[in-house]
Amino acid sequence: MHYVTVENLTKAYGIVPLFNNISFHINEGDKIALVARNGVGKSTLLRILSGKETPDSGTVWINKDVTVALFEQDPKFDESKTILENIFHTDNPVIKAIRDYEAAVDAAEEAAAEGREDDGQAISDALSRMDDFDAWSFESKVKEIMDKLNIHHLNQPVAKLSGGQRKRVALAQTLIDIGFEHQHTLLIMDEPTNHLDVEMIEWLEHYLNGENITLLLVTHDRYFLDAVSEEIWEMERSELYSYKGDYANYLEKKTARIESELSTIDKAKNTYRKELEWMRKQPKARTTKSKSRQDNFYEVESQAKKKIEDAQLQLEVKMTRLGGKIAELKKVYKSYGDKVIMKGFEYTFSRGERIGVVGKNGVGKSTFLNILQGLEQPDSGKINIGDTIVFGNFSQQGLEFKDDMRVIEYVKTFAETFPLAKGGSMSASQFLELFLFPGDKQYTYLSSLSGGEKKRLQLLVILFTNPNF
Repeated sequence: MHYVTVENLTKAYGIVPLFNNISFHINEGDKIALVARNGVGKSTLLRILSGKETPDSGTVWINKDVTVALFEQDPKFDESKTILENIFHTDNPVIKAIRDYEAAVDAAEEAAAEGREDDGQAISDALSRMDDFDAWSFESKVKEIMDKLNIHHLNQPVAKLSGGQRKRVALAQTLIDIGFEHQHTLLIMDEPTNHLDVEMIEWLEHYLNGENITLLLVTHDRYFLDAVSEEIWEMERSELYSYKGDYANYLEKKTARIESELSTIDKAKNTYRKELEWMRKQPKARTTKSKSRQDNFYEVESQAKKKIEDAQLQLEVKMTRLGGKIAELKKVYKSYGDKVIMKGFEYTFSRGERIGVVGKNGVGKSTFLNILQGLEQPDSGKINIGDTIVFGNFSQQGLEFKDDMRVIEYVKTFAETFPLAKGGSMSASQFLELFLFPGDKQYTYLSSLSGGEKKRLQLLVILFTNPNF
């Protein structure tokens, strides 16, 4: 079954187009991964397909029997409502029956935890409605999604959730919606594995592979990409390239394409030099034959001046000197109520170590990192940090700013220059250009940046402060 046809789609912000006259088709059962550098329009394309943005030109045709479900990087909720009300947000009687049942169970569990009595009437009524609508088979799928994504305390307001919790609630909402909606669904996912632990990512891989889902996916996780997709689309220089197969095949085919393009450009340059000499000799009055050659000259010129960019970021950093003492934790304890995060934890960090911290969501990984940096205090114990240590913290919260300002102004609030290993320094503007923020982009307001650009700016600011831990 044919799901989507896109023809000559163009979208630009400012002078440079994100994509220009791109065309493609999506058929039932396709599982496609969309890859590109940050800020080139991946999320914008997804929003156009879901009807949340409009293109500058071109057409988007979606089969009338197809439902498009979009999972975004920055999910939107009704902040005044609970997790339960946001996840089960439709008025369908089956969904309502499941919502009432989950609410009754959650209330009963809370009452038991607090030592209160529950007469069981709400659960009894909910069970009756579940039977009336034969909702049990769908409820078992709902239960699996909620358990695997570690979503509990359903009566908690979404306004109080952390960034990671919000992302998981939005993912649950999307998966439940498509599980109940029409059988013909195009699921569009923008970075779904952010804020998921390893077990959750593995479960999501199996879930997407087990369901009869047509999928268009944006991810920077190449292992997840390989596990769930069968085709890769790349957005580059305003164009869209398609590759069948896995990520390794994509890299191989892309390399061959670039080599072919470079060869074509070299040939065009040779032709251009000859034709340029002819153009300079030609009189103003041209015959039909020379007019045709003149038109062809401009096509050759365009090809000859085409650039294939494969930028590699290199920083000659003058790193802040590390002293003999790095960081030492002695008998550190931390708990939230009955939940123990650290119990007499001890560790001494050594120069040059590379350490990964793993664990399920909610066990305290971020709390540990915050305690190490002095952003949170332990209940007891000692944390000794070396005098020369400068922490760089790429946190889950993303780019944080109180006042909306231009990109260049924001970077300068941290430092005016960046020291180089061979002496001298690099200005904030030059540093921004290294991270793909050209001159005009540096005067964009922070609120106008894409999700990927905000992440890139967050990393840039951390490196600009020249951390050594």
